[in-house]
Amino acid sequence: MTGAGEDWLSDGLGVAGADFGLWVSGVDYVAGWRDAREAADRLNRALLGAGFELSQVRAVASTDEGGRGVVRVAGWPDAVDRLAGLLDAAVDSGGGAA
Repeated sequence: MTGAGEDWLSDGLGVAGADFGLWVSGVDYVAGWRDAREAADRLNRALLGAGFELSQVRAVASTDEGGRGVVRVAGWPDAVDRLAGLLDAAVDSGGGAA
């Protein structure tokens, strides 16, 4: 999932090393990562639809030490602040989580 270009891969947000750690033999990390990737892709599409560039803020799929999928939101503070404002406005207008 990309925005206007591929530069988001080296934009300085530093998410490439977020999952670095020891892997445990026998843990299925791939299944958890796939689930997280689907959710991250959905969130990234929503962020693009809301006018964000993925070089500013994006969802990143990874797994925890037990192999469960994890989605992290990584972004520049001003973009994350803008996202928080949109979420606050959605909640205030009655469009909060079901």
